[in-house]
Amino acid sequence: MNRYFPEGELCKCPVNTSEAEEYTENGMIAEAVCVLCTGDHDLIVDLGSFRGRIPRCEGAIGIDDGTTRDIALISRVNKPVQFRILGFDTDESGVKYAVLSRRLAQEECIKNYISRLKCGDVIPARVTHMEQFGAFVDIGCGIPSLIPIDLISVSRISHPSDRFTVGQHILCAVKSIENGKITLTHKELLGTWQENAASFGIGETVTGIVRSIESYGIFVELRPNLAGLAELRPDITVGSKVSVYIKAIIPEKMKIKLIIVDSFDKCDKEKPSDIEYYITSGSLKTWRYSTESSCKNIITDFSQQITSRP
Repeated sequence: MNRYFPEGELCKCPVNTSEAEEYTENGMIAEAVCVLCTGDHDLIVDLGSFRGRIPRCEGAIGIDDGTTRDIALISRVNKPVQFRILGFDTDESGVKYAVLSRRLAQEECIKNYISRLKCGDVIPARVTHMEQFGAFVDIGCGIPSLIPIDLISVSRISHPSDRFTVGQHILCAVKSIENGKITLTHKELLGTWQENAASFGIGETVTGIVRSIESYGIFVELRPNLAGLAELRPDITVGSKVSVYIKAIIPEKMKIKLIIVDSFDKCDKEKPSDIEYYITSGSLKTWRYSTESSCKNIITDFSQQITSRP
């Protein structure tokens, strides 16, 4: 039975034609790197001792009816693709090649995996590209989904690239399912206020990133789900690294008071830090960010999400 992974995580490929025939007979999903997109937008895949061809109409769900644009095929060059092997043919030079279908792999993934997901399910994903409004990820066989920017972390960011890199393997949770369209969330897996604050102590001096400057102070991110407030200083800019002294930690108000000790010149954008997850599997029903002693009630209730299917 096939298991379904984002493209780039399966790493299963036949190394010769006899193995490829076994994949064909058993309906196994394989993965290999696309090395060329032809003028007709067929995808050519490197299978080691031979090559495979994914005809344009088999390149992705929706290509035939125009709901998926051809850029989805062009952009696969030099990237892994998953596919089913349909059989073999020979080209005009008499060279044997495998005929492949990425579309069939995607349809099977939807039927046996994605259609069975529920709100709150924690799943793996792979970042494919980012826009100002959110990060697009592959949740299986190249099927795309979106993490809106406000659901990436509790700490506000200006762009998803502040948190992710293209090709990064991440975890996320199903936020909502509407007419078969899945929207994801990420922040719930990064820990509550109390879990994050437990990593720090009063009197410590630590590193942070300036995320916003308001009229009443400077918000400094200590962790993706935790920020503290420092007094205004004229030499600080958004995005700068700073060292901060932790003056107070107040769980009932969910506040951390900081004093900026030093600031560093804003330089070229650094690679985002590795992600530490507090939740890595299972299915969430509710998630409470706020502390028990806080008057604020910051909760994600996955049971209340709209779940309609076509």
